Amino acid sequence: MAYFDANATEPLRPAARAAVLAAMEAAGNPSSVHAAGRAARRVLEEARARLAGCFGAAPAGVVFTSGGTEANALALHGLGIGRRILIGATEHDAVRAAAPGAEMVAVDTTGVADLPALARQLAAGPPALVCLMLANNETGVLHPIADAAALCRAHGARLHVDAVQAAGRLAIDLPALGADSIAVSGHKLGGPMGAGALLLAGDPALPPLMRGGGQERGRRGGTPPLPAIAGLAAAAAAAVADLPHQPHLATLRDRIEAAATAAGAVALGAAAPRLANTTCLALPGVRADTQVIALDLAGFQVSAGAACSSGKVAASHVLAAMGLGALAGCAVRVSLPWNATAEDADRLVAAYLEMARRLLRRAA
Repeated sequence: MAYFDANATEPLRPAARAAVLAAMEAAGNPSSVHAAGRAARRVLEEARARLAGCFGAAPAGVVFTSGGTEANALALHGLGIGRRILIGATEHDAVRAAAPGAEMVAVDTTGVADLPALARQLAAGPPALVCLMLANNETGVLHPIADAAALCRAHGARLHVDAVQAAGRLAIDLPALGADSIAVSGHKLGGPMGAGALLLAGDPALPPLMRGGGQERGRRGGTPPLPAIAGLAAAAAAAVADLPHQPHLATLRDRIEAAATAAGAVALGAAAPRLANTTCLALPGVRADTQVIALDLAGFQVSAGAACSSGKVAASHVLAAMGLGALAGCAVRVSLPWNATAEDADRLVAAYLEMARRLLRRAA
């Protein structure tokens, strides 16, 4: 089997595995004051400092959560108090579900946020919290976050950035980005599932979404999952160190994309800046789930849109927001993992060409 669904979850990195196993040896609770508790606290705070350093944040601004979904919800819950909520039309369902009734920020046909439209929305009402993802999970398309941040500052708005897909695939510096907060997730970086973080610029008031014993400086209750947090920090450090490898992934992506488009596919969002590892390929007239199943049977694991808990395959709201109509139901996402090889890519190309030939002939 060849795995091309890294945007759903990255394969575990060796450094993260080692960090998880080492942290499992810590017998104490980080909130305890005895020696075992202090040892566990050292593991926790070393992970906090390590993660903060990966993204230019201050350790005090790192709030550990159960993952990216909770980190996004915490930002919306805490930073959005008393503010209008504006979210990008292509945001992940984790943001959409946490912001019912939010105003939508339109995107253009490549999936990039319409900043003039955002400026008009910001000028039309009281201060807002704007939520924009740095990189889209389905297409890999990047939003111009620094420009959006400048607009937000000019209008007294806050900006939260879902950086779950971008972290570890782009160099991210929170002060340079200009955002008030970013969300990251361990398993998207090559760490274990079960840990993520909200990274805050400055020291804003942040009422907890999860109340409990006052952990995380009162911002998130609950005993921290120490092994998962240690794995998150180790994975982030390994991913950042591995950023020079991204051009190699872009070369493999472009090889796959060129072959697929020559066979009749359409590469969605390809005219915009994108993540190096991601291509979204639509095969006109062929349902996305049919393609996913055909490739899975051939030994290649890709996805249709975002991974979700129910496992359903449905037309993508991301692609619909790009104005793609029926084509939105015909797209699969190929997302290369950190350990992808040229041989993997070449085998996928052969399988995709065979699938496209067969399914397009059937659809004709």
